[in-house]
Amino acid sequence: MDRILVTGGSGFIGTNLIDYFLSEGNHLVLNLDIEEPKLKQYKKFWKEVDIRDAELLHRVIMDFNPSIVIHLAARTDLNGKRLEDYNSNTLGIKNLLEVLDSLQSLKRVIFTSSMYVCAPGYEPQSEEDYAPHTIYGESKVLSEKIIKNFNPQKYTWCIIRPTSIWGPWFGEPYANFFKIVMGRNYFHMGKKACSKTYGYIGNTLYQLKRLLEVPSESIDKKLFYIGDWPAYNISEWADEIAQSLGFRVKKIPFFVFRIAGLFGDLLKVFGIQFPMTSFRLRNMTTNNVHNLEAIKKIAPEIKYSRIEGIELTVKWILSQKSK
Repeated sequence: MDRILVTGGSGFIGTNLIDYFLSEGNHLVLNLDIEEPKLKQYKKFWKEVDIRDAELLHRVIMDFNPSIVIHLAARTDLNGKRLEDYNSNTLGIKNLLEVLDSLQSLKRVIFTSSMYVCAPGYEPQSEEDYAPHTIYGESKVLSEKIIKNFNPQKYTWCIIRPTSIWGPWFGEPYANFFKIVMGRNYFHMGKKACSKTYGYIGNTLYQLKRLLEVPSESIDKKLFYIGDWPAYNISEWADEIAQSLGFRVKKIPFFVFRIAGLFGDLLKVFGIQFPMTSFRLRNMTTNNVHNLEAIKKIAPEIKYSRIEGIELTVKWILSQKSK
């Protein structure tokens, strides 16, 4: 019976991951997070721990003595002004590496980074080719470097860069995309269409499970982007969400979105938030396709089609509205 520690298990991916492990019924699971679990029945598997608190982190992990660790805990929003605002991603990983090095029964660790170690549209030529466009991305670059410089030798480890993962229990910005489409407030940008690597959470769980199952030499000290293939055409995805509810998405000329982005930029100067800015418009219209060849070798199947994922996600969103 594996003793599985999940840091950040109260977040979106963590919630699904803990639910999955507990449903298997043959694991001891512990969630370390500063937030309570989204699923209240899992509160008994949770301890309130800030990974920046080295002393508490060390005590709790040593007491649990995990054989597997999946590190998800991080600050992921883009609102920080300084690198220090993201010390959960830097100091936190330093603290975690120190305590993991003290464990005797630890077999495997998955460290979570982010696709935002590179700006959307940038194609890295190597694992060390970084091009972050946000402070959050900079913090994840630093966290990867901290892991690689520490270079743990006592256990098998890998780094994952989740792409845009979506599904039940997700939050901003991908939940907003669904809600905007479902509310008939989404419009195609004229003839503009872009493709991006997204991943349905059910496929993400399968990929993580495979990273825990395959021989150590297949993953040790390696990097994996996590997501679905092929990349999504965003216009097609929006159409599929709309079709699941029986309507069609309408088109608006692209120049309207450009004007809205400039207007949002102006309001931002005065501290007023607006749904569209030039920054967001660029992200929405820039192709962002990642190389998934490494994870394909480990997890060669797509367990859930995009249509299946949409049906399950729309059902979940509607169920949350009824509560």
